[in-house]
Amino acid sequence: MAPHINGNSIGANLEHAPHAHQTKPMRTVQDFLSNVSNFQIIESTLREGEQFANAFFDTETKVKIAYDYPGADQQSRRDCETIAKLGLKAKILTHVRCNLDDARLAVETGVDGVDVVAVDKIGVTRVGIADTVGVATPREVYDLVRTLRGVVRCDIECHFHNDTGCAIANAYCALEAGATHVDTSVLGIGERNGIPSLGGFVARMLTQDREYVKSKYDLTKLKAVEDLVADAVEVNVPFNNPVTGFCAFTHKAGIHAKAILANPATYEIINPADFGMQRYVHFASRLTGWNAIKSRCDQLGLNMTDAQIKQCTAKIKAMADIRKLAIEDTDVIINQFYHNLSNEHEKPLLSDLTLEEKKAFEKKELELNAEPEMKKLDSLANAHTNGIVTDHA
Repeated sequence: MAPHINGNSIGANLEHAPHAHQTKPMRTVQDFLSNVSNFQIIESTLREGEQFANAFFDTETKVKIAYDYPGADQQSRRDCETIAKLGLKAKILTHVRCNLDDARLAVETGVDGVDVVAVDKIGVTRVGIADTVGVATPREVYDLVRTLRGVVRCDIECHFHNDTGCAIANAYCALEAGATHVDTSVLGIGERNGIPSLGGFVARMLTQDREYVKSKYDLTKLKAVEDLVADAVEVNVPFNNPVTGFCAFTHKAGIHAKAILANPATYEIINPADFGMQRYVHFASRLTGWNAIKSRCDQLGLNMTDAQIKQCTAKIKAMADIRKLAIEDTDVIINQFYHNLSNEHEKPLLSDLTLEEKKAFEKKELELNAEPEMKKLDSLANAHTNGIVTDHA
């Protein structure tokens, strides 16, 4: 998908675990105005996105992402001509002031359409509304767009800024009220705090109508285009970025891990495989559960009984209480525990423990083993998780 383009695309092909198909859990009755299952994205990374504080897109980068405003300067005009000649599946639009000379320049670049301020009665194909300072609430947006839909027959484009964190919610409500087009940018970059992020908006719409979104957009390209833009504007993809943030499909708590391993839909409304992503069950922490460790043992090819795995899990939890564990540390603990099962002389789980850490580890082990209340809670959590898995099976 390219900026200010009505088109298809979005990153990275990774192996994935199965994910049961599920319907939207909070489905509502759609009224005749709603376009949540029939919308167009106006991808504006190279227009709005170039207003981002760190943005500098040379021609090569623009061609990789794609779109521009030809009236801005001569280089922008040349870049727009280059992009218009690429033969992309998407329609290339350019954003101009309400000025006849600007419009002529835009048409000369070979773009498919021009965005200008206009009115319905003179025959325009689309009108637009903008919350330029990001002050609107979803309810205000719905009321405004629904009123506008009552007086115009043409398409309605919406442009929302994210100063107060409502950009994606506002975009969704605009579609519910009858809007047809929403402006987005990769990673949401733009003036100040930017506009709806392409990935976040697509994720929101995927939960509403998975078939429609997947039929229009190649979601597996999202990560690649976000990495490209992040590199171009010299920022990191946020850890909590929808879909592609490194925590997006990470599960840490024991109750979550068990449920995810049994049925991913219990704690994932989005299937990471739709985006070519993978889920990750975090097992190197004091919150880990024995089901996560059991899964890791299977991956490592270590055959242990459930009772042995629970013993190993207790040692990992105790160790994680006295020092931060990396995945490699946890794998060493698991492997050493496994080898100690068949060796007469038990070796330390980690070879680099200081004397102080060894004492702290032994103390923590005793504390964990002497916590009947904790074992009771674990049992209740397991029963609760089994209920969740059964309900969603």
